[in-house]
Amino acid sequence: MKQWKAAHLCAAFFIVLLSACASSSGDPGGGRERTGQWAARSGFDSATIHVSGLNLYSLLRRNGAGDTLSIYIEGDGAPWVNPFQPPRDPTPAKSLPLLLAQTDGAAVVAYLGRPCQYLDDRMRSGCPVSYWTERRFSPEVLDAMNAAVSQLKTLAGLGRIRLVGYSGGGVVAALLASRRSDVAELITIAAPLALSDWVAAQDLSPLVGSLDPLLENAARIPVAAVHFAGADDRVVPGDIVARYVAKHGGKLVLVDDYDHDCCWEKDWRERLRGALELLEKTR
Repeated sequence: MKQWKAAHLCAAFFIVLLSACASSSGDPGGGRERTGQWAARSGFDSATIHVSGLNLYSLLRRNGAGDTLSIYIEGDGAPWVNPFQPPRDPTPAKSLPLLLAQTDGAAVVAYLGRPCQYLDDRMRSGCPVSYWTERRFSPEVLDAMNAAVSQLKTLAGLGRIRLVGYSGGGVVAALLASRRSDVAELITIAAPLALSDWVAAQDLSPLVGSLDPLLENAARIPVAAVHFAGADDRVVPGDIVARYVAKHGGKLVLVDDYDHDCCWEKDWRERLRGALELLEKTR
């Protein structure tokens, strides 16, 4: 019988690489209290969204009036202890999506965590481990994330949504975009959008029960999409993203000298501006 092998999207597949995902004192992540303190300093209000029996951590920042709500979706969170043992707590030690959201100059910006993240031990005990392992892209998880996006949209009072997903959060963003009619733009970063192909290429155990964006109905995917990939990314190579783009459209942007983690937050505002200008030309 084949052992379960970690299909996790932090750059650290093995225990010796865990330090790559560690958080410095000035970065968001590492728990609910610490992230909440960072969020308050950065102008975000935090709230827990209760949907479908799950508690999803969210942040919202308003810097004026706008017509589009930018929602950043968290990645898969904490790295596995080893290739065969998932983390006890999937909360990210460092959150790249939060750093990107902080940099985003849009008037209204939100952040949405993934199921079972940012919970205390008691609350997390009722959250199935499968929701941060093989079923993290399951229909029920997508239903909960979809409902949470709708609640954030209502709270913001805006009609248009821009979904920005990093790594596994990009998978969620692409799946949500195929289920909603209010997504104006889809942006993914280092996301394994051809999920089954990625699992096979990395020789990982199948994500049984998870949905694959590549297999979605192409007619339902918004054309206004940009998909970033790092030229040096060995976790999610650019060819995996290219397979999705070849079927579903959008623009693939391969960034030289970037890998799965580095260095997306350094020039994100300029890179995002370029992506939106590119999307505007395709309308």
